[in-house]
Amino acid sequence: MTGGVNAVALAVFALFFLAVTVMGFLAARWRKPGNEHTLDEWGLGGRSFGTWITWFLLGGDVYTAYTFVAVPAAVYAAGATGFFAVPYTILVYPLIFTFLPRLWSVSHRHGYVTTADFVRGRFGSKRLSLAVAFTGILATMPYIALQLVGIQAVLDVLGVGGGENTNWFAKDLPLLIAFGVLAAYTYSSGLRAPAMIAFVKDTLIYVVIVVAIIYIPIKLGGFDHVFAQASEKYTAAGAGGLLPPAEGRWTYATLALGSAMAMFMYPHSITATLSARSREVIRRSTTVMPLYTLMLGLLALLGFMAIAAGVKVTNGQLAIPQLFESMFPSWFAGVAFAAIGIGALVPAAIMSIAAANLFTRNIYKDFIRPDATPAQETKVSKLVSLLVKVGALVFVLTMDKTVAINFQLLGGIWILQTFPALVGGLFTRWFHRWALLAGWAVGMIYGTFAAYGVASPTQKHFGGSAKEIPGIGEIGYIGLTAFVLNVAVTVVVTFVLKAAKAPEGIDATAPGDYTADTAETEAVPAATLRPGTSPAPTPS
Repeated sequence: MTGGVNAVALAVFALFFLAVTVMGFLAARWRKPGNEHTLDEWGLGGRSFGTWITWFLLGGDVYTAYTFVAVPAAVYAAGATGFFAVPYTILVYPLIFTFLPRLWSVSHRHGYVTTADFVRGRFGSKRLSLAVAFTGILATMPYIALQLVGIQAVLDVLGVGGGENTNWFAKDLPLLIAFGVLAAYTYSSGLRAPAMIAFVKDTLIYVVIVVAIIYIPIKLGGFDHVFAQASEKYTAAGAGGLLPPAEGRWTYATLALGSAMAMFMYPHSITATLSARSREVIRRSTTVMPLYTLMLGLLALLGFMAIAAGVKVTNGQLAIPQLFESMFPSWFAGVAFAAIGIGALVPAAIMSIAAANLFTRNIYKDFIRPDATPAQETKVSKLVSLLVKVGALVFVLTMDKTVAINFQLLGGIWILQTFPALVGGLFTRWFHRWALLAGWAVGMIYGTFAAYGVASPTQKHFGGSAKEIPGIGEIGYIGLTAFVLNVAVTVVVTFVLKAAKAPEGIDATAPGDYTADTAETEAVPAATLRPGTSPAPTPS
């Protein structure tokens, strides 16, 4: 922050924030259903969104405020290594094009609201379903917290809340207000709120990045000067210039691959997917998602620009907000800050809804209240979505921000361990339900303990997500190593259990479910389509 409150930027930021708040509450009337007291309506927007709404919604929950702040911050601090997010988003889209339409079809046909719903129906196992739900909630909590960290970074640069000596309530009051507004319109409008706001959020982000990629280099003397300054900094720091050091290339490659596999395992990504009105909507939306990768590549270049602009910050997460304030006119800095702030509200809303749906469908309904009505499910989900946001807020206000970042990295390791049950289950029934549970447990335990043993200059434990790969000797992404162990255990235990003729559970799905589109699913009897009323598998 350059000193004091940036009044003009703050006014523009507040104007946009007020506009999206109004939109959030008005969204409750947008495509208002006849019966809003169901998870299909509140948690999935009535499964009615078309191609562009779905595209904006998927982009809204994948490209978050944390992405906007952290990707260029990583480039600012570590050079080209921070670009790993660009190749992993290139890898992820062909991957999701193969399995998301199948997940949409089977979920639409059986009324599945969560990934854990599908896993239970496919493998006939409540325990495996619980493991998937638990992992999803656990991995999502720090992700929500980081959206609030993004808002807080913007507020810090705007000069809102006072200095470090200000009492905690005055300092955090703006964040508390933003949280309260987010909680209120999410409770009121459900998924319709972030779907409507995503239009504003993504438009602002595209405008800011296009202006930044043209305007800032001109002010700094061109891209030649930008890259030269960045190269000098990295060489002086012993980072090897603009290219990743040779010893870090295994880490780069495994982190990109593992992150690509984990990206659409997160519950909020699946929630946005299941809100689409047809299988073709998913296919069309995923074909245009690479536009966000182009945006991400340009966004990462802002890290080099922050170096060339002489931005000096102790907290790397402030580098890009500080760059915007120092380089843009105050009014456009406000627009840029609004893009980051709104970029936090959209994914935070979707994440809290997704976590609440997992709790309601796969913990509350399966283990606490099996006879819960659709209205009761919706009420519980609304309340849990509030509790999830409160938990994230407490996390942000009481813990060091680096802890939140490291827990989010741990969340990526955890959520990747649901890949065999979810993606594997979409293509084959060969894996045994108990073997999948055993593999999941091994992956979770190894990944957690391996990450616990990673130290950094500022932390003794959970200091990163890379460690030596057993048997290879190279440093690689812990999540991918845990995933390989997970799959190995799953395959071996499946062979053993099949040889022992262990009960495999009932598959509630049929081959045609995975390719069905809207017209075909509507032809299925109503009892099959109602959430929770698909053929009940024998629980394990």
